[in-house]
Amino acid sequence: MPYRPFDGQNCSIARALEVVGERWTLLIVREVLLGRRRFDDIRRHTGVATNILSDRLETLVAHGVLERDEAGEYRPTEKGRDLTPVLLALMAWGDRYRAEAGPPRVPVHTACGHDAHPVLCCSHCGERLEPAEVRMRPGPGADERQRADGVLPAPR
Repeated sequence: MPYRPFDGQNCSIARALEVVGERWTLLIVREVLLGRRRFDDIRRHTGVATNILSDRLETLVAHGVLERDEAGEYRPTEKGRDLTPVLLALMAWGDRYRAEAGPPRVPVHTACGHDAHPVLCCSHCGERLEPAEVRMRPGPGADERQRADGVLPAPR
């Protein structure tokens, strides 16, 4: 599948989706992060067609999310491992709204050995980030329109 940029969007979410937003891509990353490194293992655990798997793996390697070693195994790079919080957030959402029988997998914190329920916290004060308490301000890469928008959503 051709690389499809989100032309005209000055947005880090759009830029991330250019790399990992195609159907199957995050499931493929999930499998590699779970230790499934070989093409056939990834295919077997996802059910993805071989041509699509080949395309997605090629894209992930081209963008430095995965690397392929001399044995033909796929390994996550730092950029790939940094997708872990994204996958945990999607998993938590899926567990809450789509897992009628309960979570199919539960994250375990290896440092303490306990089940983990990851939450987003403010890097400044350490408090949990609640959705209603988050606003977005223009950053250093903001364009003129984004600077004019100011803080969003606008305080009421």
